[in-house]
This record gives sequence, structure tokens and C-alpha cells, in this order.
Amino acid sequence: MRLVFAGTPEFAAVALSHLLADGHEVVLVLTQPDRPAGRKMKMQASKVKQLAQHHNIAVVQPRSLRLDGTYQSDARTAQAALQATHADAMVVAAYGLLLPQWVLDAFRLGCFNIHASLLPRWRGAAPIHRAIEAGDAHSGVTIMQMDAGLDTGAIAAMESLPILDTDTTGTLHDKLAQMGACLMVQVLKSLEHMALQPQPLTGISYAAKIDKREAQVDWSVPAQTLCRRVRAFNPSPGAFTLWEGDLLKIWSAQVADTKAPKSASYGQIMAVTLAGIAVAAIDSIVLLTQVQRSGGKRLALADFLHGTHLQPGQVFGTPSTSR
Repeated sequence: MRLVFAGTPEFAAVALSHLLADGHEVVLVLTQPDRPAGRKMKMQASKVKQLAQHHNIAVVQPRSLRLDGTYQSDARTAQAALQATHADAMVVAAYGLLLPQWVLDAFRLGCFNIHASLLPRWRGAAPIHRAIEAGDAHSGVTIMQMDAGLDTGAIAAMESLPILDTDTTGTLHDKLAQMGACLMVQVLKSLEHMALQPQPLTGISYAAKIDKREAQVDWSVPAQTLCRRVRAFNPSPGAFTLWEGDLLKIWSAQVADTKAPKSASYGQIMAVTLAGIAVAAIDSIVLLTQVQRSGGKRLALADFLHGTHLQPGQVFGTPSTSR
């Protein structure tokens, strides 16, 4: 097919790569404007833009697609570029801008989105994070025809996979990116004759955008919840706690078999061993197995403990919080 593609991060770049490998003619790419990144905050092109340029595909980077908004000049430039493509359809994956009606109406076959959840569960910005955080047993991808709502369009295809106890947002992201790309390729093979199914009216939930403040560990929640949040916020924004006035990133944690004594404060260090840093939560001990000091490198626990003075009795987070 003759396609326009809209996407920005690695999740979207995987999809674009599969579309090109399958022989589709991608005539235009829409992606977010270049943004500063890294410690030196240098301007950096999105993963999708880098891939598009490698394949000599034209790229447009509007700050908005609203013809009556603040950046309407950007939108009109994008509109002219889209109309000139005479494309059959538009494929969207983690683009980052809402598509107004004029975009939805611009293609003969419509606009199709690769969404990283089993819709209608986890509509919205952060479906992978929220599925892990909530303890869902399964996740997956949905290919839907986009409409004016937020992830409310009719379903073209869906595929699921189990969420493992070891999955982080990073590992699940990579699996779903491949799954979504392959499923999109399959859908395009029969798109013109495919019967779309409306989304169910039950089971709707929303995956709100991740706020960095959510990543601060709350030691007063159940240990299972705490450990799921550590996995959900890995690799970004990274769960953290306060220690000696600094941030301590927590990259992996597990629930220990032992209970915390009732006299312990939430966040109190109970033991420091090579097996992990044992910390009291509301109903059990949480064993931190990989941590990182602010500004430092990720280290094996033995290397991290060498030269630090973590001791039983110290309290992470707010020292005044107690049972």
C-alpha cells in the first residue's frame, strides 16, 4: 500500500521498519519535533525520524495538527504534505499528537493505530506501565481504526501475551513493539475487505500519563504493590526513594518470605546482605536487589554495597513515618 506513517519513539520505529520490510510504500512520515536529550541536552531527532531519513522518506514535524490552534502554520504545512501524498491509509504508533477530524478523513481507507493494550482496557498514554502496575495477567496489542475519541475506534485485530513476574515496562515494551508491528502488517494484507468490530462498552479503563512523582516509593503499601511499581517504572522514570538527602534508584525488588516486625517503621532497613537490602513495607519485607545512587552507575549489589554505609535501622523515605 501507499502509506503515511506517524510515530515518534522506538515502539513506532519497530513498526515502520516492518512496514518497509513488507514492501509498503511509505511516502511521508510525521513525527514529533527534535528535542534536547542526554546529559548535554543536545537536540536529538526521534527514532522514527532517524529511520525515515535512513530510507530517504520525507519527514514533517508539526507541533500541532489543529488548523485553528497556536501552531496553525505547522498544521497547514502538514495538511498540504498529507494531501500531496494521495496515500491509501495512515498508520499511527505512539505519535504523541491527537489527530483532528481533517486527518482522519484524509485517507481512502482511514487511519489505523497500533495500541499497546487489549482495548478497551488501558486507553491512553501509558498502557504498558499501568498494566504492570495493576498486576494484570495479560497484555497485548490492538489495531484499531482511529476516530475522534481517545483510543475508542473499532477493532481490526488483537493479540495477547502473558505478563511475566519478571517483566518490566522495558521488556514488555520490546515484546509488544514486535507483536504490534507484525499484527499491523497482517491487517494491511486484508484491510480493504476486513470487518471491524466496535469496542466493548464494558471493561474500559484509562492509562494516565506517568508523573515522575509517582515513581517515589511509598513504603506504606503492600509489598506486592511496591514491587510491581518498581517493575512498572523500569526503565523510566525509575522508582526511587530518599536516602541521606539524595535519591536512590531502585531497579529490581522482590517480596521476601519473612514479615516485618510490628515495631519497624515503613521503609526501615532490616538487613543488608549480598542477597539484597531488606526493607519493611506494610505487610512484608521487600528485598531490593538492584539499586543505584544518584549520578552513579547501575552496579551489581555487591559492588554497590562496597564502600557504602547502609545499616539496619536506617529508614528510607520519610524517617518520621512509622507504624
